[in-house]
Amino acid sequence: MIRVRQSLRRTNTTPEVNISPLIDLVFLLLIFFMVTTSFVRETGIEVSRPQAETSVVSQKNAILVGISSTGEVHYNGKSIDFRSVRLHIARAVADKPDADVVIIADKNASTGILIRVMDQCRLAGASRVSVATQSKEAS
Repeated sequence: MIRVRQSLRRTNTTPEVNISPLIDLVFLLLIFFMVTTSFVRETGIEVSRPQAETSVVSQKNAILVGISSTGEVHYNGKSIDFRSVRLHIARAVADKPDADVVIIADKNASTGILIRVMDQCRLAGASRVSVATQSKEAS
């Protein structure tokens, strides 16, 4: 009996905190935020947009098509021929029927290319096609 009491007195174990569940929780939160975050898609080129006083900010996820100053058309980060715009936009409209198509054209881009791309977007079934501008206040 004496030995048991002495052994109980000698063992002063310090309490330990197990952080394994905390690490699991942090990883679960990280995965949750990665899955639920919507990423912004870009056209893949840098353009100098024209200015407009009546520009409106679009709040929805839009289908983006870019036109560089040299007339190259870009979609999803790749350079495409303007004749294939209809095919790409038709696929995107099939995935998101209510999405707007926004053409981000450089202010030095040819108006002819811009009109051709807009026509191809409308022929692909896009009901709302607009051109991205920069507000005068932002410059």
